[in-house]
Amino acid sequence: MTPAESFIEKSRAIVEVVAAQIPQIDTAADHFARTILAGRMVHVFGSGHSRIAVEEMWPRYGSFPGFNPIVELSLTFHHLVVGANGQRQAMFLENTSGLADRILRNFDITTEDAGLVISSSGCNIVPIEMASAFQQVPIPTVAIVSKQHADASSSNHPSGKKLEDYADVVLDTGAPPGDAMVAIDDLPTPVAPGSTIGSCLLINAIKAETAKRLTDAGQPPPVLTASCLVGSESATQLFESAYDEHAHRLAKLYQNVGKQTPVE
Repeated sequence: MTPAESFIEKSRAIVEVVAAQIPQIDTAADHFARTILAGRMVHVFGSGHSRIAVEEMWPRYGSFPGFNPIVELSLTFHHLVVGANGQRQAMFLENTSGLADRILRNFDITTEDAGLVISSSGCNIVPIEMASAFQQVPIPTVAIVSKQHADASSSNHPSGKKLEDYADVVLDTGAPPGDAMVAIDDLPTPVAPGSTIGSCLLINAIKAETAKRLTDAGQPPPVLTASCLVGSESATQLFESAYDEHAHRLAKLYQNVGKQTPVE
């Protein structure tokens, strides 16, 4: 088997791991649809390369408003690699306690919201503290991790807890320990990670189930759709209406920021 064939074969196995989690996917979609139908938002967070899964949820073709993508450039900007804004700094900040609270200080999160946190290892401090903060509100919290990788890794959080310890629903990408899936002769370390494949499968399965629930409830979402499917005019209208809805939902997250709850 060639390396490419090996990667494709292992990717097929990831599909099967995801397919076995339909009950958990359904539960996540139930939580997310409930939040969106209430006019609120699902807060989606990922640091490092988990940013890919955040942007897979929204905004892109085939997606719809109701999700608040929380992507911090200080944790996800990888293009320079070294020097100012380099990867070393991002990896350091990913394990800085208190940063999650500083990020969430920007939003007025209520119990009608929901949360989704993606972290392949489930062991870095910021994603762990993000999920912990969600549960303190409390809101339903879904975690996407690579279970084998997480089980083989030690938490960087002082408590020793991992992301899955702060989640109501835990979904597994199916990627192996270390993420990379292909062994090369005479190369001591494997290549070609699989967690992005698994996480994007999970994201879109949840997205599809959520869309079904919204439509069944009489609130079909405005889906970002290509002009080759619906024509240029309809595509433009869908994009504008989806972005407008996102703005209106986002406004609710800002209007009460910093206001103290009256003491009864």
